[in-house]
Amino acid sequence: MIILAPSILAADFNKLGEQIGIVETAGAEYLHIDVMDGNYVPSISFGMPVIASIRKNSKLIFDVHLMIDEPMQYLEAFKEAGADIITVHAEACKHLHRTIMKIKELGLQAGVALNPSTPLNVLEYVLKELDMVLIMSVNPGFGGQTFIPEALQKIRDLKETKLETRATFDIEVDGGVNLSNTVELLAAGANVIVAGTAIFSGDIKENFTQIKKIIAEFEKQNNR
Repeated sequence: MIILAPSILAADFNKLGEQIGIVETAGAEYLHIDVMDGNYVPSISFGMPVIASIRKNSKLIFDVHLMIDEPMQYLEAFKEAGADIITVHAEACKHLHRTIMKIKELGLQAGVALNPSTPLNVLEYVLKELDMVLIMSVNPGFGGQTFIPEALQKIRDLKETKLETRATFDIEVDGGVNLSNTVELLAAGANVIVAGTAIFSGDIKENFTQIKKIIAEFEKQNNR
C-alpha cells in the first residue's frame, strides 16, 4: 500500500484548517507533521497546542515527525495532542531502543528517521521493533529544499534489508519530493511519500491529485 502524506510545514498557517480540509477531502490518509525545536535543527515550527487544535477537526492519521533532541520526555504529551505515529531521529536519542519501546507502550506506531549522512546500520538491532523508517532526502530543518539523489540508493538498500530480515516496517521518504521524482522513489522502495511544497504551493487539490495519479499508475504497472 502506497500512501501520500501531505506535510503541513509548507501550508499557509493563516489557512491551516482550511488547507488540511482540502487534502483530507481529496483523499489523504496521513498528515505529516514536522515538529522542530530550534536545537536539534535550526528552525522552530510548532508543538502540541497546534497538533491538538487541528486534531479536533481531522480524522487523518497524524504522522508526527519529531526533529527534537531527546524526545522521550515529550512522547506522552504528543500522544495526548493526537499523534498516531511518532517518528524520532536516531541521531537525537541517547537510548534509541528505549525511546521506540516507550512509543509502542503508549499504543502508537513507532518510526525512526535517518539524516542523509546517517548509515542504515544504526538501525540493525531495532528494525524488528519499527513500524516505519523515514529516509530524509534533505538535511532536516527547512522546507522547500532540493532532493539529495543519494537517498535513492539508501532507500534501495533499506528495501533489501527489509526483505532479508522479513521485517514489516513502512519506508517513508521526506524532502524535495515532487512530480518529477515520485516514480523513482516508489521504484526504489518507498511506500509512504511525504510532500510539502509540491502540494501546498499553488492549487492544493490539483497538486495532490496529480501526485496521487502518479502513484496509482505506478501501482497499476507494478501490481501493487
